[in-house]
Amino acid sequence: MSPTFTSFSERNYRIYYAGSFVSNVGTWMGRVAQDWLVLTELTDNSSQALGIVTGLQFLPFLVLAPWAGAIADRFPKRRILLVTQALLLVTSLVLALLVITDVATLWMVYGIALTQGVITAIDNPARQSFVSEMVPRDKLANAVALNSASFNGGRLIGPGVAGLMIAAYGTGLTLLVNVLTFVFVLVALSRLRAGELVPSPLTRGKGAIRDGLVYVRNRPDLKVVMLLVFVLGTFGMNFQVTTALMATAEFHKGPTEYGILGSIMAIGSLTAALLSARRGEPRLRVLLLALVGFTVSTTAAALAPTYELFALALVPVGLSALTALTTANAMVQLRTDPLVRGRVMALYMAIFMGGTPIGAPIIGWIGEVWGPRWTIAIGPIFIGLTLVAVLWWLARQQNVRVSYESQRSPRITIEAVPVRDTVTEPAPEAAR
Repeated sequence: MSPTFTSFSERNYRIYYAGSFVSNVGTWMGRVAQDWLVLTELTDNSSQALGIVTGLQFLPFLVLAPWAGAIADRFPKRRILLVTQALLLVTSLVLALLVITDVATLWMVYGIALTQGVITAIDNPARQSFVSEMVPRDKLANAVALNSASFNGGRLIGPGVAGLMIAAYGTGLTLLVNVLTFVFVLVALSRLRAGELVPSPLTRGKGAIRDGLVYVRNRPDLKVVMLLVFVLGTFGMNFQVTTALMATAEFHKGPTEYGILGSIMAIGSLTAALLSARRGEPRLRVLLLALVGFTVSTTAAALAPTYELFALALVPVGLSALTALTTANAMVQLRTDPLVRGRVMALYMAIFMGGTPIGAPIIGWIGEVWGPRWTIAIGPIFIGLTLVAVLWWLARQQNVRVSYESQRSPRITIEAVPVRDTVTEPAPEAAR
């Protein structure tokens, strides 16, 4: 089997992947339909309203992270996913019916967005850490990358299909298709062979939340990754807001052209996920270089004078963003002890997605005051400054050696001595 798809040799993972892929297509259709509903049917292109909806969806990640992680480490992860996916199906059905019956209002969308945010905050750490129960450790990085490929394969197909469906049949029916796709992931979860899963140890007793926070606090390598992901998620990954505003307010396009932008970005994202699946151990240097690429490509997108050039710039944006996220996710999972993996992944997702409630309303306000282009331009400014600060911090640490090798292909090497921990001992970190 090709190294890119080595995790497919595991039966449980193949079934789970198939169900998740269909659900991811529906999720992206639902996101596009919801954004179009807010922007054009419930408001007059209000970037602030769209920012609030996005913020409400991700606010629970920030607030509930410690408890969501403790739940993921305390209860069987497949059972958690069956419950959360069923609840997401129900709430998505409510939104679809409200739109189809023409009674939906903005405050209803706000309420459903917040409710789904709470459910997803509990779902996400369980889903992230459940991968390690389906594949052995030597295939974990590959499985994480393939999950990203599934997510972005959904992004490649979903927005374009949603744009066509909205134009032909309306927003309500498009949202209803999203509801149906949840059935696939529920069926996949129910068909997994329990005897072939390798469940992580379940925690019991008090102090689980505190132990997870202490674990991360004593791990500088994880904290650096989480800082970079926080800035990327807060100021760079607000595509729900930025592409919608650029399509409607800057280039005056309709739902089809807006949906196409998400699919075009997914070309780069899917490519990055498949390339990541071929790599071995994730490295810090890949994360740093990906963020440099993201800074450059998003700057180009912000300055693009036409819709066509803006769409073209989204390919390297998706490529660099997904490379950074896949690398960061794999680094955190592989360097975390299984006993606390659920809590650490909950904190990781809170830092990445929990920054959106801060960033999305700010981005929306910037779009109202300064214009759509600044909603994108603010990202590379913050990320570029953070990269400079992180490189300076790495160079000043006693356990970091920076060297320059003059070869046919000159390169800078950053090597860090592994940080010892009472629970586990991570592999040496290297960035080249």
